Amino acid sequence: MSAKKPKILVIPGSLRKDSFNKRLAKIAMKGAEDAGAEVEFIDLSDYPMPIYDGDIEEREGIPENGKKLKKKMIEADGFIFASPEYNSSISGVLKNAIDWASRPSDKDEEFLIAFKGKTALIISASPGNLGGLRGLVHLRDILGNIFVHVIPEQKAIDTAHEKFDGECLKDEKLQSSIVNLGKKLAEITAKLI
Repeated sequence: MSAKKPKILVIPGSLRKDSFNKRLAKIAMKGAEDAGAEVEFIDLSDYPMPIYDGDIEEREGIPENGKKLKKKMIEADGFIFASPEYNSSISGVLKNAIDWASRPSDKDEEFLIAFKGKTALIISASPGNLGGLRGLVHLRDILGNIFVHVIPEQKAIDTAHEKFDGECLKDEKLQSSIVNLGKKLAEITAKLI
């Protein structure tokens, strides 16, 4: 691990209070913390924003909550995204957060400053049989196109309603694999900063 602690932002793509993806994100978060990273959990329900609209941006600029979230993303070295799958893609709230954070604050700001060169782990949990896997394909594409280094390993937890016991996964090996993914992201990020 480098002398500098990597900063990891944990962003579940669900607004639901008892979301499987929020729980999954917290498991991966533990691994990143165990590896020595400075970790912050973000609940997107604390950052309500209008759907991205170029007219709003031109008229009013980036919304206040968009600026706050973007600032945290700029300060981060890496991300853990736990994304539910909505209609074979990512959630609207996660896409909207990415869209607003990708917008330049002014003409002198570095292109895609909140994302470029950062690392990410992508994971998902779903009651369905694919565990949100189709959404992760889209998320990987989106992040790759905005210059985020998404680690190859990912995990999609199927039949999630049967796999969780409170905040933990019932299967200790599965729980450990998610913790280890968070740890791996922190270790890779530390080598890059």
